Amino acid sequence: MMKRILVGLLAATAMAAAGGAWAEEPVKVGLILPMTGGQASTGKQIDAAVRLYMQQHGDTVAGRKIEIILKDDATVPDNTKRLAQELIVNDKVNFIAGFGITPSALAAAPLATEAKVPEIVMAAGTSIITERSPYIARTSFTLAQSSVIIADWAAKNGIKKVVTLVSDYAPGADAQNSFKERFTAAGGQVVEELKVPLASPDFSPVLQRAADAKPDALFVFVPAGQGGTFAKQYSERGLDKAGIKLIGPGDVTDDDILNNMGDSMIGTVTAHFYSATHPSAMNKDFVAAYKKLMNGQRPGFMAVGGYDGIHLIYEALKKTGGKTDGDALIAAMKGMKWESPRGPISIDPDTRDIIQNIYVRRVEKVGGELYNVEFATVEAVKDPIKAAKK
Repeated sequence: MMKRILVGLLAATAMAAAGGAWAEEPVKVGLILPMTGGQASTGKQIDAAVRLYMQQHGDTVAGRKIEIILKDDATVPDNTKRLAQELIVNDKVNFIAGFGITPSALAAAPLATEAKVPEIVMAAGTSIITERSPYIARTSFTLAQSSVIIADWAAKNGIKKVVTLVSDYAPGADAQNSFKERFTAAGGQVVEELKVPLASPDFSPVLQRAADAKPDALFVFVPAGQGGTFAKQYSERGLDKAGIKLIGPGDVTDDDILNNMGDSMIGTVTAHFYSATHPSAMNKDFVAAYKKLMNGQRPGFMAVGGYDGIHLIYEALKKTGGKTDGDALIAAMKGMKWESPRGPISIDPDTRDIIQNIYVRRVEKVGGELYNVEFATVEAVKDPIKAAKK
């Protein structure tokens, strides 16, 4: 009897020691972002927001320390895939996160599936992303969410003829197609569809074509970070003085760069999920803390995607008690709801995509600076493309 009791005590001690060792292991998050190149502003915003969240909420969750491993993919999907594989195989990360553009998010998807490692998309906005792996959840947006809302606004505000101008990759196609379908269904007309390359775009030739078409409005989607180049060439071509209204999803007037885009942007109307002037107490605190961290630079929508992405990771770990089983973590994320600096958001339990308010905003000068000032709200918008498939 004494021998059996002794064996039992030894076994219990061994299990406790193993449990303690497990609890001491850090939870590793591989953060893959474009920290250099044309989309560097996206990476810098998300990295800063993740650091800010961890400063505010600590670096320990459910008894386990959170370790961020930041990698720069320079917006090259082949780099993303290689880095994701190295993080999963060599660093043994428990999450991969970030993903500045859609091709990068898609490149990592098969690896997330094979390793059963959750992939948290904090930036990329094409609808199909969450369909490419059951281990993907998104805290950013889809282009269709904003594009259908601005189409509704345009149709209701006297805009009849539109030229669309989008970056030539999957999010651009989502934006253009979603806008066109909704706008034409309401009686509007898309008179020309223009595209520019994602890398090193020259907007001048297509802007001249847009001006020659004499539309009521120009619908524009370019990824965050390229709005400055667009604004410069838009002004140089005189479209701001030609009576052609500028509309689109909010990427083109990202708060990160808006104040340097010039007064030609005043009056631009966009639909989007975040503005630095969003009038909630949480957002005011977020903007103040972000500015303090970033030497006065205001947060853009990419920062909020990162801030909410790390929040999702923290809350999922709390639900699992610190366990990092991929299936358990994804199950914990489904249906999760919380208040964000952007407003109320949730993770769709069916699609693992974000549900959020979309705000219609107008660029105005406030206190000598340019801001996206919200004037209308559409609540709890799901991804329209996925909704149409049901």
